[in-house]
Amino acid sequence: MTSPIMSDAEVRAAVARELPGVRADLERLVRIPGIAFDGFDHSHVERSAEAVAELLRGCDLDVRIVRSGGQPAVIGTRAAPPGAPTVLLYAHHDVQPVGDLSLWESDPFEPVERDGRLYGRGAADDKAGIMAHVAALRAFGDRLPVGVVIFVEGEEEYGSDSLERLLAEHRDALASDVIVIADSANWDVGVPALTTSLRGIVNCFVEVRTLDHAVHSGMFGGAVPDALTTLVRLLATLHDDAGDVAVAGLSAREGATVDYPQDRFRAEAGLVDGVSLIGTGRITDRIWTKPALAVLGIDAPATGEAPNALVPAAKAKLSVRLAPGDDPQRAYAAVREHLTKHAPWGARVAVTLEHDGAPCVIDASGPMFDAARDAFRTAWDGTEPVDIGIGGSIPFIATFQEMFPQAAILVTGVEDPHARAHGPNESLHLGEFARVCAAEALLLAKVAAAAGRGR
Repeated sequence: MTSPIMSDAEVRAAVARELPGVRADLERLVRIPGIAFDGFDHSHVERSAEAVAELLRGCDLDVRIVRSGGQPAVIGTRAAPPGAPTVLLYAHHDVQPVGDLSLWESDPFEPVERDGRLYGRGAADDKAGIMAHVAALRAFGDRLPVGVVIFVEGEEEYGSDSLERLLAEHRDALASDVIVIADSANWDVGVPALTTSLRGIVNCFVEVRTLDHAVHSGMFGGAVPDALTTLVRLLATLHDDAGDVAVAGLSAREGATVDYPQDRFRAEAGLVDGVSLIGTGRITDRIWTKPALAVLGIDAPATGEAPNALVPAAKAKLSVRLAPGDDPQRAYAAVREHLTKHAPWGARVAVTLEHDGAPCVIDASGPMFDAARDAFRTAWDGTEPVDIGIGGSIPFIATFQEMFPQAAILVTGVEDPHARAHGPNESLHLGEFARVCAAEALLLAKVAAAAGRGR
């Protein structure tokens, strides 16, 4: 006979018992600089995959390290008890580059606790997601009420180029009734959330050329347009005077009705005093369900090295976030047409795609979503969870939806508005992490109970 499902109190006590070891293992993961971007030492990504595999073997899972032309992913499986559902638990073990080290208050790969937060690259995004899965498995031990498949990706931050191939190659092993993607955020410290929509993404480069070589700025300036000035004028056409994206053909829709006070939003964004917000409509619409466009970088002479010469060519990297329901290929075509059409002074404009990803909308109704909300409510001591959108992109969710159309997809996360994922001084709120771990373990028990009631 299988053991009865653990009570909520038993689950929470078991998670609390495991938390010290979970935190120690999280810190060990944070110390591994597993960056999948070109130009970095990918042996650290290999080390990271091995460390994750070791953690999963310690939970009595059958574990494989797999790849399909990209960085290593880890798959761990444990069969379901008779009649119980199978839950796929997703996270990723690679991290973002650290950027300017001078902006970090401590070594990004040496975890440090300050004021109840654990600082370090990947502490929140997404090594805490991995450890939330591990915490739930350790809490149940040999009383796990569901089957589990853990899929830990190794190049999510670099675009997940090999993910679709991996999913196709291991589709049978990954088949599941519920998919938990632990790579999002909660609404606030103390307020849990389910993510029900995410924007898509189109990253591209635009290069402007006005000359075949640099020329003297005094001898030719005033008649010959330099490429950098031309590029700046072109980039300025991408927004209207209110700050809304001015590219024709991009979709927009209304978002959730969650109230996001402007003073809270400004504080969480770190907006400098006196700087206005851009765009129109509710803040949640602007950041969740309307397109956004940002210039991420420009290739041009550095100010300290720039000669008195007209620049012949300049290049910018653009990031376009797409509203849920938009199509990345159609959106890229619209951006390319806009940039070509608005070329100042007849400059040559070349636009090239770096990568794209589909947005998604999740119908968060049904017994498994009810189980998730119940788990959150219990872990947060009665606080009601909210449904939110996310302005960021997790394009592979659309792939999961297509490949496993019958599975309920629950997008959860460990981040909060102060986590600073992708930026300097990334951190994890340790109190919220404890609640996330409890919520995931409770979720597994409640999914098993819900499935049992449905039989």
